Amino acid sequence: MSEIQKLYQKFLECGAVCTDTRQIIKGSIFFALKGPTFNANAFAEEALQKGAAYAVVDEASFAKNENCFLVEDVLQTLQQLARYHRSQLKIPVIGLTGSNGKTTSKELLKAVLETKFKIFATKGNLNNHIGVPLSILSINSSFEIAVIEMGANHVGEIADLSTIANPTHGFITNIGKAHTGMFGGFENIIRAKSELYQHLISNNGQVFINSQNPILANMAKRFKSPLFYPAKGDYYFAELISADPFLKFKAENGEVVQTQLVGAYNFENIASALCIGKFFGVDAPKANKAIANYTPANMRSQVLRKGTNTIILDAYNANPSSMAVAIENLSIMKTNNKVVILGDMFELENPEEEHRTIGKLLLEKEINQVYLVGKFFKNALDEIPLAKHFESKQLLVDELKGNPITDSIILVKASRGIGLETITDFL
Repeated sequence: MSEIQKLYQKFLECGAVCTDTRQIIKGSIFFALKGPTFNANAFAEEALQKGAAYAVVDEASFAKNENCFLVEDVLQTLQQLARYHRSQLKIPVIGLTGSNGKTTSKELLKAVLETKFKIFATKGNLNNHIGVPLSILSINSSFEIAVIEMGANHVGEIADLSTIANPTHGFITNIGKAHTGMFGGFENIIRAKSELYQHLISNNGQVFINSQNPILANMAKRFKSPLFYPAKGDYYFAELISADPFLKFKAENGEVVQTQLVGAYNFENIASALCIGKFFGVDAPKANKAIANYTPANMRSQVLRKGTNTIILDAYNANPSSMAVAIENLSIMKTNNKVVILGDMFELENPEEEHRTIGKLLLEKEINQVYLVGKFFKNALDEIPLAKHFESKQLLVDELKGNPITDSIILVKASRGIGLETITDFL
């Protein structure tokens, strides 16, 4: 019996793993991970004292009793354990990745499939080299289908995560300009995201493809039997009716569905969920109802009403493609006063140029007021000189306190590091 198999026996006894002594699950296995600023080996004893049954460490000095497993590398061991557990699971695993809309697509798909099956889905955004193995290890025999979100900021990461999740089915939401600086260019983003497709091809998996996305549709020729959405003649067909501000669409069965989602860009996320739901035999009216009842949260296209203002809070993250579609969506809304409050986008290959491009887009659209925050957005003033620019969020807050915005629809969007969601208290 290998070391992983021995550890797996302990995992079956425990039923859970954890990596944070502040959230110890009684009777679990604690994995002492290392990071740039921490070494959890030092907390192994504390984890045991707080109720963990075992601790996995990779430094001999912390393997102080028989309940400690000494391994060469804790992270690799966690990933190996997840791979082994995945090999024991006999359920469909749907993998998804993409530049934008991953979490929304995952939550919509979960809502649809839950009308028929017991579903496990990635919690929050646990979609990286630690989150994916933790997700896989959370799947027990009660679940009938798993939905695993996979994120990446470098080439090869989706390929690695696919060896852990081993998806049997999968889709890519879209491919846009996210983390271009970390990937080393847009071509590498295409290459990285398509690693999920390559895994499905190698393992005879089923792929679902947005036929209206030229990049993804071009990759479809690699597959023997891709299933397309959402155009007429595709496996699943739906029509966007409007998005002002809430999205309304006509489903394949002819039903008109009013959603609680803002933005035409969410139509493709809805269509992917309904397409996959159809494949797994979900009743169409139930699937449509699940979409209608879904309420976005966590600063992802949330709609807030403050006084006379309606706020579209989309400040969980941002990149050039997601920011552009959010601005496009605001511009087509039928309202008298449209305001955008945008913060810097991070991890870009050419940040000055990308922010200038957003400035040019803003100038082309019918936006009444533009507020820009951060050092990169200063470059947008080259294109839209009448915009108000602030070096910091606090300076913006001071402006909003002195000159409050009223009777407006306001888009608030920025990269996570800006923390722009806190300004809603002043709108």
